[in-house]
Amino acid sequence: MASTHGSILMNLHLSQSDGFLRVAAASPRIRVADVEGNAEVALAAVREATERGVRALVLPELNLTGYTAADLFHNRTLLHACEAALVHILDETRDLPIVFTIGLPVAVAENIYNCAAVCCAGELLGLTAKKYLPNYGEFYERRWFAPSPADPVWVEFAGQGPVPLGSGLVYRCCDEGAEDMVLGVEVCEDLWVPAPPSTEMALAGATVILNPSASDEIIGKADYRRSLISNQSARLYCAYAYADASEGESTTDMVFAGENLIYENGSKLAATKLLTCDMAIADVDLDRLVAERRRSTTWARTDDAPEATTVEFSFEGVLAEEPVLRDACDIDRVFPRAPFVPADHGDLAERCETILDLQTAGLKTRLAHTGTKAAVIGLSGGLDSTLALLVTVRAFDALGLPRTGITAVSMPGFGTTHRTKSNAESLARDLGVSFREVSIHAAVEQHFKDIEHDPAVQDVTYENSQARERTQILMDLANQAGGFVIGTGDLSELALGWATYNGDHMSMYAVNASVPKTLVRHLVRYAADVFGGRIAEVLLDILDTPVSPELLPPTGDGEIAQRTEDLVGPYELHDYFLYYLLRFGFEPGKIYHMALKSFEGVYDVKTVHTWLRTFYRRFFAQQFKRSCLPDGPKVGSVTLSPRGDWRMPSDASSCLWLAQIDALNPVD
Repeated sequence: MASTHGSILMNLHLSQSDGFLRVAAASPRIRVADVEGNAEVALAAVREATERGVRALVLPELNLTGYTAADLFHNRTLLHACEAALVHILDETRDLPIVFTIGLPVAVAENIYNCAAVCCAGELLGLTAKKYLPNYGEFYERRWFAPSPADPVWVEFAGQGPVPLGSGLVYRCCDEGAEDMVLGVEVCEDLWVPAPPSTEMALAGATVILNPSASDEIIGKADYRRSLISNQSARLYCAYAYADASEGESTTDMVFAGENLIYENGSKLAATKLLTCDMAIADVDLDRLVAERRRSTTWARTDDAPEATTVEFSFEGVLAEEPVLRDACDIDRVFPRAPFVPADHGDLAERCETILDLQTAGLKTRLAHTGTKAAVIGLSGGLDSTLALLVTVRAFDALGLPRTGITAVSMPGFGTTHRTKSNAESLARDLGVSFREVSIHAAVEQHFKDIEHDPAVQDVTYENSQARERTQILMDLANQAGGFVIGTGDLSELALGWATYNGDHMSMYAVNASVPKTLVRHLVRYAADVFGGRIAEVLLDILDTPVSPELLPPTGDGEIAQRTEDLVGPYELHDYFLYYLLRFGFEPGKIYHMALKSFEGVYDVKTVHTWLRTFYRRFFAQQFKRSCLPDGPKVGSVTLSPRGDWRMPSDASSCLWLAQIDALNPVD
């Protein structure tokens, strides 16, 4: 029965995509009032986008006529030509698997509306009308257009209908596996007002907002426009594609620069240069956007909000065997290998300083609250304890306490090397903290006798006895000093359970608990840059030392024999898996495909698959350690505290996740 269930699960996942939608924004070169010619360049843009795998394309505002047609908008010849051109465009795109907008004036009774015709596979889905018409400065839209009707009206247009005409329309794909492809359209100025229509569209389910625009260019406007789009996409947890009018618009009074932009949840994915007619293309992650909305308990439509008019569409019959949405392996987008670490060096330095400040503030507050003037740290000469010491020094400095109140304890055991022991002592001395060495050899050997353990058997008992002895020493020294033990373990170790229960797992305050290993390295390197001199030399040598618990005897030449990443896998992979599991709840298959792209040329598919399975197996099996963690400060969006960010039963089954991983083919 279990086998059948697993088979069904695997087949279900393999029939789905990873949720990436290819979106484009384009600015074809036009001629004002040349409707026939503009229709052909629009068609060329639609065809180019389709050839490049785009499923949703936005073209500029009033691109059939030109935004600057002025009083010609009142001319029946122009209006009729636009309707005829749309008929032609629909007929020519009947076999194309793409949704796209065409900007044109639409006359209904005594009104003319500035509309974006939303088209798909030869069908006119709807006419989204501009709601807010600028009539200030260089803009005179109320001279020609009426604002969108308060409620959508149904009209016959371009030989089709009735179709809805209004603001706030939502276009939902009804194809299997593409249910998250929900589009909203707002026209230019609609974004610039206090309450943009896209807000209600997003609350009605729209994950992608298309904005056909005609924004003239003046000094400083581009930065403001980018900020506006970035903020709106972040506020709505949506993708936002913006197409701007460009070459061919009248320059009688204005210049249009054609900057096309695609943002996702506040981040810029694609942009064209000013004063070009280029196309911006990006693969937006609909899974991520939906995950963000589900996580946010304040993401909710108000009870008194009007219901949005929803139009369903389908690519059935025009897509052949291709899916609507894409797998991570089939996109141009590459996700950063270190999602916890900013790519820009300037941003990284600022991030490091902020994280150190947060860690310091947490410890400083705990010290002040308890009236504690002493702290004890087990200093191994490794990365984590080094960072914990640096944070503790900053906290003591901030409180005006002497650094001698910090006791750094070196506890050499069976696996301690001269290199790590020397680095620990040098760092403590150079920082001006108290240093103490307590060998654990005799105590652990006595313990082996007490429990009748053969020291020649270097198993988990051999290793964990050392870790627990060290913790006992630290706890008792803290009692002697009237202080408490500073925890050194990091977020990556917590995720993998790479800590000895009731050993290094325990402390009075865990300053590194929400800092992943990949970020620990950068924090220590940043500290080296800040300190310089002898301290920097020690810190840089610590950075070059292999990560190890040093619980097994060194090699014959005195080098570290036990390397953590040989046992549990590369931390850069595990941090990658951890981020996308916790931050967005992605499925293992999607994380696997993304990792293959991100680490192409670094790890082969078999390696990624092996360590992904290890990660999930350990993540589930080791939850019991995370369920009783000491207090520690949250510094990033991903943490594992059982009191805040991650609540999971210690006995939850991992079978669903492991079955999906096993269904992946690591040789593909």
